[in-house]
Amino acid sequence: MTRAGTPIRVVVVDDQPLIRAGFAMVLAAQEDIEVVAEAENGADALRKLRDVEADVVIMDIRMPVLDGIEATRILMGQEGAPRVLALTTFDTEEDAFAALSAGASGFLLKNSPGPELVEAIRVVAAGDSVVAPRITRLLLDRFADRLTSGKGRDERLEILTGRERDVLSLVAQGLSNAEIAAELTVAEATVKTHLGNLMAKLHLRDRAQAVVFAYESGLVRPSH
Repeated sequence: MTRAGTPIRVVVVDDQPLIRAGFAMVLAAQEDIEVVAEAENGADALRKLRDVEADVVIMDIRMPVLDGIEATRILMGQEGAPRVLALTTFDTEEDAFAALSAGASGFLLKNSPGPELVEAIRVVAAGDSVVAPRITRLLLDRFADRLTSGKGRDERLEILTGRERDVLSLVAQGLSNAEIAAELTVAEATVKTHLGNLMAKLHLRDRAQAVVFAYESGLVRPSH
């Protein structure tokens, strides 16, 4: 998350110069956002991120040399990595699934309106995901066989309390905090506390990654 009163530092990664310039122009008009670097592919982005500090990386998915999915996966393996907002030209579940499973905090279409892009950056920088939990669940449910194939129950689940596992399972089913509170007959603040605790224990970055983990760990199984 960004510090209060400081601009959100953004790196724009896209192989098309005009698109990079367009994004930079939109973002430069925002008082709370600063573009600190631009990169033309994933490899270029990883190099530049060694020299600049960033909060959010706008990452095109399809690029030469090193695509956005692999660049995101590499980036997420680094300590203190910025959050990634993946962008795609195509409204496909395949791209969205690949972005989320690589560690992105959300995805948008490249032709999304400027205000939508700006708001997505703010949401991701604040530590949340820009993919609605219910949409994430439907998306992963379709591709869950790839996540669970050949895997047993993840031993990391054992570090969670029973109630934390309950909350994680319901998050993966697409329920909001308010809906989880109603399901478990607890206060919404209690749900937020459990969610925060389990994400800290599992080193998860946001709600989208919690859903991915629920599938990968075997806690949640495909419904089909």
